[in-house]
Amino acid sequence: MTASGLRGLRIGLVGPLPPPSGGMANQTRQLAELLTTAGATVTTVQVNAPYWPQWIAKVPGLRSVFRLVPYVATLWLVAGRTDVFHIMANSGWSWHLFAAPAVWVARIRRVAVVVNYRGGEAERFLLRSGSTVRFTMRRTCALIVPSGFLQEVFSRFGMHPEIVPNIIDLSRFPPRDPVRSGPPHLVVARNLEPLYDNATAIRAFQMVLTHYPQAHLTIAGSGPEERVLRRLVADQGMGDMVQFAGRLERDAMAALYRSADLVLNPSLADNMPNSILEAWSSGVPVVSTNVGGIPHLARDGVNASLVPPSDPVAMGQSCLALLSDASVWEARVQAGLLEAKRYTWACVQPVLFDVYRRAMAPPLH
Repeated sequence: MTASGLRGLRIGLVGPLPPPSGGMANQTRQLAELLTTAGATVTTVQVNAPYWPQWIAKVPGLRSVFRLVPYVATLWLVAGRTDVFHIMANSGWSWHLFAAPAVWVARIRRVAVVVNYRGGEAERFLLRSGSTVRFTMRRTCALIVPSGFLQEVFSRFGMHPEIVPNIIDLSRFPPRDPVRSGPPHLVVARNLEPLYDNATAIRAFQMVLTHYPQAHLTIAGSGPEERVLRRLVADQGMGDMVQFAGRLERDAMAALYRSADLVLNPSLADNMPNSILEAWSSGVPVVSTNVGGIPHLARDGVNASLVPPSDPVAMGQSCLALLSDASVWEARVQAGLLEAKRYTWACVQPVLFDVYRRAMAPPLH
């Protein structure tokens, strides 16, 4: 299937949409835009649509019913005018409440199904729910994942996915000025949740301050740990040097990257974080933990500095090594810009289109 072969193809894209902005929500929105530009007719079924009435959001249990019933009804209607479902899937309750029902509705309506599974905690989820996931996956036409890491995880549980990488739009994340000036600016673009261990990034930044007292850190994200992290910053006397920017929309995030000298990714589990692709495209070197799929994505000492998780000393030392050596910093910028080009729509679209072609080729039984 070529790009021209998409014309007239009807795709039901099932997944989250901003707001709030996040990795999967941004990828869903971007994919809808790119597929539409390529000539497909895309109907997006949003799994995180606002509750109506709004007070339902405050009632556990009841809110699931109020979201699930209209969601399944929408899936049923969309399946009647769709050639293929592309389902953005994740672990935990997201799978059971949104991905699995979409698979079964498509199966009943005899629509080809492609499951696009994401998330760095897949192994833990499959250890608990692998049998039910396999049972549902047997009703699909294809399983795709964005990295070799997830491909290995699913293969260990008897499922054999293909790799279709995440997509970066280079035009939306243009590179920063290649000449550094002023005090160092470090950025973290992860939500304020335990999984992303923002505290380690804050402690690493504290080491940076010992050499660069005018440096500053921006944390772009929101979540339940905000109060704890703000208290950590205050207790360390860094209130004037650390900004909590909250969740930023795509254009604001791109502007933040262009102001950065380093991007930190302190996560404890991960797959193929968009923040690394966006940093590369923006011409910003990356210091990241070496967990999950990140070593499949980034090469230590080539296009990133990879450090053990929960190790602020190692992260801080890697930051200082980059900031103190202009030639190494510039080499990382160029390596990142080159690596980002591997994840453009021009590179990914032929792979995805071939998945669609094969998914729709066999008859459904």
